[in-house]
Amino acid sequence: MLKQLITFLLLAGSYLTHAQEHQKVMAVQGDGIYSLLRNSGLEPKKYLAPFIELNKENLSSENGLFIGRIYLLPKPEEKVEKADEEVVMPDSVDMQTVKATEVLEKRYYSIFGSDYATVSIESRQLEGAVFYLISGHGGPDPGAVESYGGQLLAEDEYAYDVTLRLARKLIANGALVYLITRDPNDGIRDARLLEVDHDEETYPSKRIPRNHSARLKQRVEVVNQLYDRHAGKPYQRIIETHVDSRSKSENIDVFFYYHELSRDGQRLAQNLQQTFKQKYARYQPNRKYSGTIEPRNSLYIIKYSKAPTVYVEIGNLKNTRDQRRILDWENRDAIAMWIVDGVIKDFKER
Repeated sequence: MLKQLITFLLLAGSYLTHAQEHQKVMAVQGDGIYSLLRNSGLEPKKYLAPFIELNKENLSSENGLFIGRIYLLPKPEEKVEKADEEVVMPDSVDMQTVKATEVLEKRYYSIFGSDYATVSIESRQLEGAVFYLISGHGGPDPGAVESYGGQLLAEDEYAYDVTLRLARKLIANGALVYLITRDPNDGIRDARLLEVDHDEETYPSKRIPRNHSARLKQRVEVVNQLYDRHAGKPYQRIIETHVDSRSKSENIDVFFYYHELSRDGQRLAQNLQQTFKQKYARYQPNRKYSGTIEPRNSLYIIKYSKAPTVYVEIGNLKNTRDQRRILDWENRDAIAMWIVDGVIKDFKER
């Protein structure tokens, strides 16, 4: 599945030479992208995507390295000297973007957890866009559940992790993001088995009701109030993330719902689907992507929200192959990254 995006064929060892713009490194026996980056003094999580982008024409279909070939290394981030203390944007400001006239290289959000709290602003491609991100269920409702190796898997934990990663990447591209479903202490987690808890809240810090209808109504009211607050922003979108629950034998690809009367919602869903098709064609050319898009007017958030909405199902929690996509953090990160690519495409076409 999407895991093949981050499957590396070789492990360990390399030597460096210097180039004018990028350092170069030769792949030797046992090298993989992670070990190559690590041995070159670059943090693999941070520089994986830039490395693949730089060398996409020189990698195997599964992003493997070829022994004896020369690869370009991403440039390490330059540290910016500041006269004052590093700027910290507390959660009370909640995902505020910086005006174009201000220059901030990094921002800090404790909601992402200690390992991911510092966000580097990589581009302004989504300047002016506003996103309301909802991860399904939460609080007293874990959503779909499944037993895995004696431990409970809960839909809300994995949907939330993907949503956090999506939020972080949207912010890195200049967007204003509101996390409607929030957990004060989970943050982005790279573990396979995510601990189940029930302390999620609704933005800004509302207790999530036990009653299903009250829970949905609470989220829609919060989003619609924020939508009105940003009435001058023409591009406002809701992305809600879920993990489906079907027969264990049913393997599904990421698919999307929208409201049939929402042209903007439909276009975003189409751009997301098209992006996933392109990624599959590039990274898994021997496997056809079969994720669908279709209207689903009955879903509460789609039916009653003022902002165009796309509802994303990332897999079947009960299916063994889908579990591999959901449990590995690299795959959850890839899903978020591909959604952002589709969002940027949609924003440019608005």
